[in-house]
Amino acid sequence: MSESAFLDVKDLKIHFSTDDGVVKSVDGLSFSLERGKTLGIVGESGSGKSVTSLGILGLHRGKNANVSGEIWLDGEDLVTASQEHVRRLRGRKMAMIFQDPLSSMHPFYTVGDQIIEAYRIHHKVSKSVARKHAIDMLGRVGIPEPKRRVDSYPHEFSGGMRQRAMIAMALSCDPELLIADEPTTALDVTVQAQILDLMRDLQREFNSALIIITHDLGVVAELSNDILVMYAGKCIEYGSADDIFYRPEHPYTWGLLGSMPRLDREPTERLLPVKGTPPSLINVPSGCAFHPRCPYSDQTDGQSKAEVPALAPADPGHLVRCHLSRTQRRTLWENEVKPVLETQ
Repeated sequence: MSESAFLDVKDLKIHFSTDDGVVKSVDGLSFSLERGKTLGIVGESGSGKSVTSLGILGLHRGKNANVSGEIWLDGEDLVTASQEHVRRLRGRKMAMIFQDPLSSMHPFYTVGDQIIEAYRIHHKVSKSVARKHAIDMLGRVGIPEPKRRVDSYPHEFSGGMRQRAMIAMALSCDPELLIADEPTTALDVTVQAQILDLMRDLQREFNSALIIITHDLGVVAELSNDILVMYAGKCIEYGSADDIFYRPEHPYTWGLLGSMPRLDREPTERLLPVKGTPPSLINVPSGCAFHPRCPYSDQTDGQSKAEVPALAPADPGHLVRCHLSRTQRRTLWENEVKPVLETQ
């Protein structure tokens, strides 16, 4: 395990058995994360992002899932740990902000009661002490009149307020690892900015390790130190935010950047979507899973269709899974891709 890493994931595989075959949702994923740092995991729907986060939290156990590999959290391997031990770690050591707080929070209990319950599971305190803590947390995440709103039900909150309440619940026990799954989906841009600013401030306060899972590159640009790009259950590119935005190496990453709206310049062309659709995780294409959609697969002498590319260094700390040579990738980026992106 990396000595400085608080979270270290090694060769993680999460496969589901179904009547149609084995779904390889996560297929050999490795990454690490230090305290106080933020990792952004990006990719289209179905790439394995959310399955990865639920796997770290141990929420696939007891289902038709086959989980293998290693997940080291502060020196403990969560894959081999007992289900009861992992359950005790959830909330106290690691927590998650779910994508849709309205469906993640119980509609029959007040927001305060749900934060109180989460806090009392891990702390032997009275209900009155836990209630005071819940009010304090709601105030810290920017909910007005927390003494009154602590007795409100989830449906009485706006979308942005529900997301803040979900963050308050996740942070109620000061977790050292916080996972945010699409934390700003369905929120208007003003509220999105407020939520991202809040998460950044709270991370600094708690020195938490933070994972942001999203399909929105604008979100990871705002928060992330490093970015992991997923496709068909695998990491296809990993690097610093500067590497991914200014020196990307994989054609899929180029496609994601081309489909991202830019507000820092006048648009002159339409956005460039990634052609085709994500592959079935039951019948993943042979060789490079991206080759049916890759405009440059014919430049690999057939390797793209025949061999799974290795995740190899492009630069120190920058990894890419592609059959194109380094020279080919840099030439394509500088001469073809980058000039087109700069006109958007």
